[in-house]
Amino acid sequence: MTTLLVGGRIHSPISTDATAMAITDGTVVWLGQDSVGRALHPDAEVVDLAGAWVAPAFVDAHVHATSAGLLRTGLDLTGCDSLADLLARVRAAPGDLVWGHGWDETRWPEGRPPTRAELDDAARGRVVYLSRIDVHSALASTALVDRAPAARAADGWHPDGPLSRAAHHHVRGAAKDAIPVERRRAAQDAFLAHAAANGIASVHECAGPDISSRDDLADLLARTDGPEVVGYWGDREPVDLPVRGLAGDLFVDGALGSRTAALCSPYADADTTGALYLDADEIAAHLVTCTRAGIQGGFHVIGDAAAAAVVAGFERAAEVVGVPALAARKHRLEHVEMVTAEQAAKLGSFGVVASVQPLFDHEWGGPSGMYAQRLGVERGTALNPFSRLAASGLVLALGSDAPVTAADPWAAVRAAVRHRTDGFGISPRAAFNAHTRGGWRAAGVDDGVTGTLRPGAPATYAVWEVGELEVTAPDSRVQRWSTDPRSGVPGLPSLDDNPTCLRTVLRGRTIYERGAS
Repeated sequence: MTTLLVGGRIHSPISTDATAMAITDGTVVWLGQDSVGRALHPDAEVVDLAGAWVAPAFVDAHVHATSAGLLRTGLDLTGCDSLADLLARVRAAPGDLVWGHGWDETRWPEGRPPTRAELDDAARGRVVYLSRIDVHSALASTALVDRAPAARAADGWHPDGPLSRAAHHHVRGAAKDAIPVERRRAAQDAFLAHAAANGIASVHECAGPDISSRDDLADLLARTDGPEVVGYWGDREPVDLPVRGLAGDLFVDGALGSRTAALCSPYADADTTGALYLDADEIAAHLVTCTRAGIQGGFHVIGDAAAAAVVAGFERAAEVVGVPALAARKHRLEHVEMVTAEQAAKLGSFGVVASVQPLFDHEWGGPSGMYAQRLGVERGTALNPFSRLAASGLVLALGSDAPVTAADPWAAVRAAVRHRTDGFGISPRAAFNAHTRGGWRAAGVDDGVTGTLRPGAPATYAVWEVGELEVTAPDSRVQRWSTDPRSGVPGLPSLDDNPTCLRTVLRGRTIYERGAS
C-alpha cells in the first residue's frame, strides 16, 4: 500500500520545491508536486498536510531513558531556586523512595547544597536519592547510605555533603535496586512518548553498569512501539545484549559541575583537578579491542586532561591497528567539551564521531555561567567549539544527555547556532543535519540516504506546524523559501519560530500523532 502526502512543504535535498511525497512499505519512493503525485499514484491513500512542513525526524544521540523518565514521573528539581525550595519539595514528595534529579547549587542564593542532616530532616527516615543536574554527584539520605555501606569507604565519600565518584555509584546502585520494575518501565514509556512528541524517531541509550543496568537496557531494547532505541554499553567488558558498541558513558572523567572532569590545571573555585578514570594506555587497549572486534568503541570525555588522554590513546591504538582500521569503526566521543584545534584535527583524522549537547552551552556557557565559575572566564568560555569540531572533519551528532538537559531538538539546534562564544556556533543547516542524519551516521548507518527524504530513504520523518521557511545563502543573507524555491537549498524554520510536532513516523509507522489518545 502506498501513502501519498500532499499539500505540504517537503524538506528534501533533491527537490526543494516538493509539496508531495509517496511512501511504499516504509520507504520514500517519490517526491514532487501534488498533481503529479496523484497521477502517478492513483490508488494511494492520500493524506492532506494542509500546509505543514515535513522533514527528517530527529535523532537524540545521547540519552538515559529511565532517568529522564523518572524526571517526568518523579521529583523534578530542575526548577528549584534555593536550598530551602529543594528541602520543601523533598518533604512534600510521596512514597518511601524519593528519586529526584536536577538541583544546581550554582544558581541558589545559598550557593551550597543541603547537608545530609538537613536532607535527613526533610526525608523523615525515607530513602532519598537526588542527583545533581550533571548526574555526576548526588545527595543521599542516611537511609539510602545504610543500603550502600561500601560508599563510606569509597573514593568520593563525604560525611555530610554530596557524594561523587565511586561513592556516588554505590548509592545510585542501591537507589536503582529500590525502584520497582513497573515504575522503571513506566518511566521508560513516559520518556519515549515525550521524545516521539518532539519529533524524535531514534534515541541512543548510553547505558552501563554504573549509570543504569543490564536489565534496564534489555527492557529498552525490547520496546517496539516508540522511537528506535540504539543501545550502547559504557564498559570495557561486553554485555549479552544487541548493543551498537562498547561506548557512550564509558567514563574517562566526570563533569565540571561536580568538579570531577579531569583538568590539566586546578579548578578556579576549588583545589582539585578532578578525576581521571582511564589513562591513555587503557583507552588505547579498549580502542584496539573494539576495532578488532568490528564494533564501535568510545568514551565520555569532558575536561582538557581527559581530552589529552583520549587523543594519546587514539594515537597509540593507531600504531597497533593502523589508522584506516581505526577510522573505519567510527569510534565516538561523548561531550568532548574542552578540545584544542590540534586535538580536533587529530580526532578528525581518526574518523571520530563527536556526540555533543548544545544545550550545555546554553545552560552553563558564557562569561557568567557555571563553566566560568568553575574554570575562570578564559577557560570557561572556550568550551564546546562545535565549529572547530565540524571543520576538523568529525561527524557531529546532537543530543540532550537527558535528563541533564531537555530532549528538545529545536532548542538544541538554536543553541548550536547561537553559541555563547562567538565563532563556536554552526549554521542552522549544519545543526539540523547533525540532529537528523548525523545521529544515524553516529550509529553506523551511513548509506547516504537514511536521515534524508529522497527516493530509497526510510520514511522516517516528522510533520511540523511552522511559519515561513528560510534558507541561508552562501553570503549569510536570509531568503524566504516562498520567494525562491529553486535556491537549491531546502528551507528551515526560523530560529525564532517554535515548531509544533503534528506527527512522528519511523520507517512508515506512526509513533506519535498530535491529539491521538
